[in-house]
Amino acid sequence: MSETDLFQRPPASAPAKPVNAGLLYALRLTIIAQAAGLVVAGSLAGQSVATDGAMAEPHVMAGMLVHLVGLLQIVFAVLVWRPGRGAGWPALASLALFVAGMGQHFTWEMLGAHLPNGIVMSGLATALLIWSWSPGASRRR
Repeated sequence: MSETDLFQRPPASAPAKPVNAGLLYALRLTIIAQAAGLVVAGSLAGQSVATDGAMAEPHVMAGMLVHLVGLLQIVFAVLVWRPGRGAGWPALASLALFVAGMGQHFTWEMLGAHLPNGIVMSGLATALLIWSWSPGASRRR
């Protein structure tokens, strides 16, 4: 090996492929569905309070739908993270949203816990929504 070989740069590696577009798109759709569901559930909660509980059942149904969509969101977030080599924090945030949704089911009679938990869920969903449409979402890690 000559002295000039020691100072030459190694060959540039090929640019990394982006995260699978289909998986990312599926995750984006579930995040949108969950965020929209949270807006509807929050709206129905406000209407339930204003109408002395008349809208409580639709609020519960919207919450159940958000919870079911949350399961799909976890699956897609894990698929984007592990085989897709995307960011891992959305999978953890999706799991946190699911656990918070379970907390909503258990604290429905305690507004002191139910309301702040719903606000935390809305904040997490907003963070996921912003991230999912950012350019960084498609980059591999």
